[in-house]
Amino acid sequence: MHCELLLPALFPTREHAREALGALRLPALELLLARGRASGAEPQAPEQWLVEAFGGEADSEHAPVPVGALTVLADGGEPGDARWLRADPVHLRLGRDAPALVPSAAFEVSREEAEALCEALNRHFAGELTLYPLAPARWCARAAHELTVAAESPLEAAGGDAHERLAAGSGGAPWHSLLTEAQMVLHAHPVNAARERRGAPTLNSLWLWGAGRAPRDAAGPWQSVCADEPLALGLARLARIARRPLPASAEAWFACAPEDGRHLLVLDALRVAHVLDEPEAYTARLRELEAHWFAPLLDALRAGRIGMLTLHVPDAADARSFETVRGDLRRIWRRPHALERYA
Repeated sequence: MHCELLLPALFPTREHAREALGALRLPALELLLARGRASGAEPQAPEQWLVEAFGGEADSEHAPVPVGALTVLADGGEPGDARWLRADPVHLRLGRDAPALVPSAAFEVSREEAEALCEALNRHFAGELTLYPLAPARWCARAAHELTVAAESPLEAAGGDAHERLAAGSGGAPWHSLLTEAQMVLHAHPVNAARERRGAPTLNSLWLWGAGRAPRDAAGPWQSVCADEPLALGLARLARIARRPLPASAEAWFACAPEDGRHLLVLDALRVAHVLDEPEAYTARLRELEAHWFAPLLDALRAGRIGMLTLHVPDAADARSFETVRGDLRRIWRRPHALERYA
């Protein structure tokens, strides 16, 4: 069995996260990084890595990754030939110079709130843009016309100048007009009035990104994919690969995984804490990954339960993959180092 892990934000780029690694030791992960055979690559967002790994065709005129259509696929829908995009709710936090984007991953959104806001937006846009709250904080939209919107996810754009990031991906006045109208509807909605009264961030804007039509096909190299990331699940469905939500641990995964073949697990627990610049949460997630994934998988490699373990870190400044087989563990001259050395 060949087990592959996609690990966004494993090598942090934010200063506070790097500083938090100073006293942190992760014996299993450190050993895998030290003994594994490393190969370099150009840095890229995890979304782009996934699309390329599955051989999917990107609609370069609109967005490098048609995330909206693939999210519909992940949810069990049929995107057909329609134009889809992600229309995730976000909070624009007023700053001294420009509003900063806060992704919905940073706060709670209920199913009832999502459905009420989408219903109001759909009444307003009357078929021009139809929103579907596939999850409380993950909305998709079907567009009646072509829209050139942001290629970045809200997590990639978090904390930056929202107006500048939107302008970089916008297609002109119609895009800005649509977004302004959406913000007006959201601002006046009772859901946001109630959120403001209880001190919760309001859902005062949409982040429209990942526009395009669904790829015609995909061909991944794996026999199964486990992820909570809808893009990975949508691509797996398109490629007719077995797919399931990410289990809580490696042992839970072993209980349902086939005994041979090649398998992908998307472990993206670090990404939100890194983007939100929460070093304590980031190191806590690392410790959980060490206990529930890295240590059990290292034990399985030693025991011959798996034949190869590969760690992919595509979004680091020094993007690399680390491939380890059982014999590599005997390279004792390659001494483990703290994770901060790789950051």
